[in-house]
Amino acid sequence: MTFDRSVLTRAARLGAATLHESAGRIGALPARIKPVASEMRLAGPAFTVQVPQGDNLWLHRALYAARPGDVLVVSTSGGIEWGYWGDILNAAAMQCGLGGLVIDGGVRDTANLAEQAFPVFSNGACIRGTIKGFETPAWMALPIRIGDVVVEPGDLIVGDRDGVVAIPTDSVAAVLDKAQEREADEAAKIARIAAGERTIDIYGFGAGRAA
Repeated sequence: MTFDRSVLTRAARLGAATLHESAGRIGALPARIKPVASEMRLAGPAFTVQVPQGDNLWLHRALYAARPGDVLVVSTSGGIEWGYWGDILNAAAMQCGLGGLVIDGGVRDTANLAEQAFPVFSNGACIRGTIKGFETPAWMALPIRIGDVVVEPGDLIVGDRDGVVAIPTDSVAAVLDKAQEREADEAAKIARIAAGERTIDIYGFGAGRAA
């Protein structure tokens, strides 16, 4: 799946939280997954990868199977306490023109990663090295589960300092439209608050109403 550049630009601007709300509060990846530098943002189609705990062989393979602009979305089979990604893989991903990394696990070399243009979202820094298990089952470009979210290949992945959301491919257009409406509605409410109105009046949360 590919998305027009205008779609990706729009999605990144609207942001992960707004898209999550506009999608019906679905697709939010675990809150522990955050960018290595707060200003990093990403938007692109998911290229899914399932690796065994403590093994990053298939991340090397995924780099050359994914297409330019794809976001690698990686499940580590629950093995979050390893550093699966660092300077070498980051340099290779940039050379391949990939759109970013989202991994339910650790990364290392974070001081350098934070200075690069390639957006990396992870559970945090972890110095534990990985192995290359040539006989260990793994897969890519198939559905994976991260937390309670099943990510399908081609889903729209959007990440910023608030977190990461996965939007099903067939819902993207409708979700973006709803997100645009939500953004406009919030801007109108903020203007009303700046003019002196109270949130409890705007939302009808006054006495006698449940919050």
